[in-house]
Amino acid sequence: MILGVLQARMSSTRLPGKVMADVAGEPMLGRQVERLQRSQRLDRLVLATSEDPSDDALAGYGDDLGLDVVRGPLADVLARFLMALDRNPGTEILVRLTGDCPLTDWRVLDATVDRHLETGADYTSNVSPRTFPHGLDVEVVRAEALRVAGFEATSAHDREHVMPFLYGHPERFSLASITRTPSLAHLRWTVDLPQDLEFVRHVYETLYPKDPDFGTEAIAALDWNSSRAKG
Repeated sequence: MILGVLQARMSSTRLPGKVMADVAGEPMLGRQVERLQRSQRLDRLVLATSEDPSDDALAGYGDDLGLDVVRGPLADVLARFLMALDRNPGTEILVRLTGDCPLTDWRVLDATVDRHLETGADYTSNVSPRTFPHGLDVEVVRAEALRVAGFEATSAHDREHVMPFLYGHPERFSLASITRTPSLAHLRWTVDLPQDLEFVRHVYETLYPKDPDFGTEAIAALDWNSSRAKG
């Protein structure tokens, strides 16, 4: 089974509550889930949030979306991912996704999973080297490799960011990657700042009414995005 784990929390330091911000009439997280559910590779999608009271509304929204909601430590995100594995026995591959990327492209996700299956790697991503926009990040890991990281990783950085222990030890874990040509690494489509949210809203207002399944090329072609691409 291939399990997608979408991590999200309300207590972002730069833009608090961003995952529930309105995007074309729905919370931003809901727009991302809508896009992820088009994947042909994910068998199940889980929302991994914290047990902090600040995330109660987020967890409730995940329930409303019909997602399995896992709640764990606020800072130890890796622990949340391990909880998701425990809740879904039989998972062989896990896909890490972050809740501040509402322009995620399921085609990129599926291609990254396919690359992982082709190579038999422990860890596969589309971020090293980066040729995809910031905000289309996909990380795929073998479940047993993630359990090793969960057992051995001790630093706060490794626990918060989930995957560094794996790609930080290439002598122990086999790594693979996927790239695109031409590179779009200069583009910023993740939501960390108010202007990022403004851009995402512009994309949805422009593209969604005509094609709810708009993809990477359509976003990259927007004039406003091209004019601010070097962020």
